[in-house]
Amino acid sequence: METPPSQQGVVKKKETRGRKPKPKDDQQQTPAKTLKEAKKAQLQQQQQQQLQQQQQQQQHQASVDEKYTQWKSLVPVLYDWLANHNLVWPSLSCRWGPQLEQATYKNRQRLYLSEQTDGSVPNTLVIANCEVVKTRVAAAEHISQFNEEARSPFVKKYKTIIHPGEVNRIRELPQNSKIVATHTDSPDVLIWDVESQPNRHAVLGATNSRPDLILTGHQDNAEFALAMCPTEPYVLSGGKDKTVVLWSIEDHVTSAATDKSGGSIIKPNSKSGEGNDKTVDSPSVGPRGIYSGHDDTVEDVAFCPSRNSVVLEMILVSYYGMHVLALVLLLRLKKLIMPIFTVLTGIPMMII
Repeated sequence: METPPSQQGVVKKKETRGRKPKPKDDQQQTPAKTLKEAKKAQLQQQQQQQLQQQQQQQQHQASVDEKYTQWKSLVPVLYDWLANHNLVWPSLSCRWGPQLEQATYKNRQRLYLSEQTDGSVPNTLVIANCEVVKTRVAAAEHISQFNEEARSPFVKKYKTIIHPGEVNRIRELPQNSKIVATHTDSPDVLIWDVESQPNRHAVLGATNSRPDLILTGHQDNAEFALAMCPTEPYVLSGGKDKTVVLWSIEDHVTSAATDKSGGSIIKPNSKSGEGNDKTVDSPSVGPRGIYSGHDDTVEDVAFCPSRNSVVLEMILVSYYGMHVLALVLLLRLKKLIMPIFTVLTGIPMMII
C-alpha cells in the first residue's frame, strides 16, 4: 500500500535570510593592487640605487683620501720644497713671473694668479711675491707636515687688480717683467702694467681696473688661446671666430720699449688705474695680421721657443672637430713674410 503524497516527508533546504555577499570585483581591485605593488617596487628600486650611489661615493672618497694620504707621505721624496697656500676663491690661471731677488738659502719670485668669485665680489688678478727655498735646503719633516687650511707665510700678496670678468688665461711678456696679458670672456686681449696699476680692494660694488692697453681684432670671444713671443713683443691669440690674431706691442710704445731694465712699454699718456665697467678709456691697438682657415674654435697657440729664424710656430687645435693645423711665420729684418698654413699631413691649405 503506497503512502499518499500528502503524508510523504518533503525535505526542504533551509533558506538563509539576509543580504547576499557581494562578489569581489576583481576587475576593479586587481589594477589598484598592481599599481600599488608597482609603486612599492619602484620605491624599493630607487632606494637601492641611492644606497649603491652612496656606497660608490664613499668608496671613491675613501680611495681619494687614501691616495692623498699616500701622496702626502711621499712629499719629501718627490719634492725638494713645497708650500701650501689656501685661497678664498678658486684660481683658473696661475703663472710664474720673474725672479725678484736671490739670496743664500731662498729666492724671491713673482707669481700671477686669478681669483674666480661667485659674483658677490669682483674677479681679480693677484700679483704675489713668493719665497722659494733653494734645493736641498728645506727640511723634509717640515714640508711633509703642512696644513691644508692655512695660508703659507712664503706667499705674500703684493697687489690686487680688479679684472673685468673672469681671468681665463695669464701670460707674461719676457722682454718686460712688468707686463702681463690676460684673456677673459670677450674678444679683446687686456694688457696690464702691474707696477703702474694701483692696488685695489675686491669689495662688492667696486669698479673694474682700467687696462693699460687693449688689443682688438677678434670678432667673437677669445677666451683661452694666448701666447707671448720670447724674443719680440708679439702677442698671439685664438678664439671662437676661428681666426688667429697677431699684435705687436711696439705699435703702441715709446723709446722706453727698448729699456730691458724695467722701463714700461706702455705710452706715458695711458690712463691706468681705476675705471668703470667699460674699458673705453683705455688705449687700444689693432692687429698686425688676422689669419683664417680654421674650421672651429682655436683653443691654444704657442710661439716657437728656440728657433731664431722663426717668429712663431704654433699648433692650432679646434675644440669640436680636433682639426690640427700648423702655422709658421717667418721674420726677416723685423718684417713678417707671407704666412703659410699647412695641414700636418703636408697638404697646403691656404697661402696668404
